[in-house]
Amino acid sequence: MKTDTSEKGLESLIINTMTCQPSTGSSGLAVSDVSGSYGQCWIPGSAQDYDADYAIDLAQLTAFLEATQPELAETFDLGNASPTRLKFLSRLQGEITRRGTIDVLRNGIKHGPHDIDLFYGTPSPGNLKAGERYALNRFSITRQLHYSRDETKLSLDLCAFINGLPVATFELKNNLTKQTVEDAVELF
Repeated sequence: MKTDTSEKGLESLIINTMTCQPSTGSSGLAVSDVSGSYGQCWIPGSAQDYDADYAIDLAQLTAFLEATQPELAETFDLGNASPTRLKFLSRLQGEITRRGTIDVLRNGIKHGPHDIDLFYGTPSPGNLKAGERYALNRFSITRQLHYSRDETKLSLDLCAFINGLPVATFELKNNLTKQTVEDAVELF
């Protein structure tokens, strides 16, 4: 079996490793660690769940809020494209723009009378309740994420999300096809 040295092959290897799906190399032996990244299996995301207007994975955000704060998920009408949902998503995007994703994840947001938690931190040893809440976080990785809102259909090779909020993007390049890091950087 020939080794896949293409960009798509590297994407597959990264996705399979992060989602705890074993990959096989040219020898037929497993090349990914089944335990995943730091023991955490990430969820394979779907590019169709990405809302480019608000820069979030709506399915993962909704699933997190439904599991952790179901009354808020219902209040914000996340399952429908309603004015209530759009108002919440606008607020969330505004807070991310103003404070940054990490601060929003750490400290949550306030929307009207509601305090919304968007991440549960690593629990201290022996804290069972915090451990249960931490386990409800949704770490996801999505490939070929189309982020442009126009007809150019620009996309990123990979995007990592925590509870539907983007935390890292990856633009993969392959020196075997004479691509360099400069090919991944858009000059302004």
